[in-house]
Amino acid sequence: MAVRGDSRWDLSVDNRDGQLALVVEVKRKTNASPEWAAQLRRNIFAHGTFPKAPYFLMVFPDKFYLWTDAEAYLDQSEPTYMIDARPILEPYFERAGVTADQISGQSLELIVASWLGEIIHAEKLPENVDNSQHWLIESGLYTAIAGGKFEHEAAV
Repeated sequence: MAVRGDSRWDLSVDNRDGQLALVVEVKRKTNASPEWAAQLRRNIFAHGTFPKAPYFLMVFPDKFYLWTDAEAYLDQSEPTYMIDARPILEPYFERAGVTADQISGQSLELIVASWLGEIIHAEKLPENVDNSQHWLIESGLYTAIAGGKFEHEAAV
């Protein structure tokens, strides 16, 4: 069994071939600008050895930022996609009885894991994909992680 001891990602997903496809960093901060997120991403990669993945998703309660270029790890490029997270996460917040402002980091991570799990385990692409999630298809992320294996990194 391979252990990713050098990985400190909040969440990661392997594709159906067992290759790392997506890494996710979850933060409680709201109103994070794309520039702020890009700087944080650059700092993360500058200060650690992380397995590279074709997709990097930074999750905030109100925004998702997705980078799709695995090779541009040390640059400070802005995200490829900037997504309003509210329509995606709001149903989960409602079920949990919390607001985006009240959510703890750990709870937000569990909600994101649930949302990603639904994508990974979907039998097929829903025909009526909500407009808020068209970026999943357009970016290729849906195809990359559907049928894959979810790997939750335990906090050390």
